[in-house]
Amino acid sequence: MRLLVGLGNPGPNRARTRHNVVFRVLDALASRHRIEIHTPAFAGHFGRGLIAGCEVGLLKPETFMNRSGSAVAAALAAMPSVELTRDLILVYDDFDLPFGRLRLRGQGGAGGHRGAADVIDALGSDGFARLRFGIGRPPESSSTIDYVLEEFSADEENKLVARIDAAVQALETSIADGIEAAMSDFNAEPSPGD
Repeated sequence: MRLLVGLGNPGPNRARTRHNVVFRVLDALASRHRIEIHTPAFAGHFGRGLIAGCEVGLLKPETFMNRSGSAVAAALAAMPSVELTRDLILVYDDFDLPFGRLRLRGQGGAGGHRGAADVIDALGSDGFARLRFGIGRPPESSSTIDYVLEEFSADEENKLVARIDAAVQALETSIADGIEAAMSDFNAEPSPGD
């Protein structure tokens, strides 16, 4: 079984913010494969289904971004067949990447992302795959916190559908063919405007 975890913040008032873009990615992936992410579990919402013939669990923690580690640890503890280094894919936003750019890695540090850092701390390991979704850097006049909690601009929303679809394809490739194949296919892909 594979476990895909998207990091975001709970509540409908945060649903369209930059920090919650990966909840939208997981929702799009779930919709494409007819998986419902509605079951309350692991301090979040969870769904189970098949992607590329592989059983997957999709988790959206409701613990707030920077406290996501406990939800991921609880899910892994309840699923002994999920091997951390082989089966976990963490998905989160990254303002160090241009808007819409995707970056997959097989392991590594948090890169300053507090949600990813909390997951690494809770698991005692950074040896799991991750997909980062670029949201672009804030303008100099805006604080980072305000920026990530803002909604996307109308222009960004118009481009977001295609970028979310690309992220879904990257996750599907990771599941079907492995993280290395997905890295080869999607890490070099340009973001809108490149």
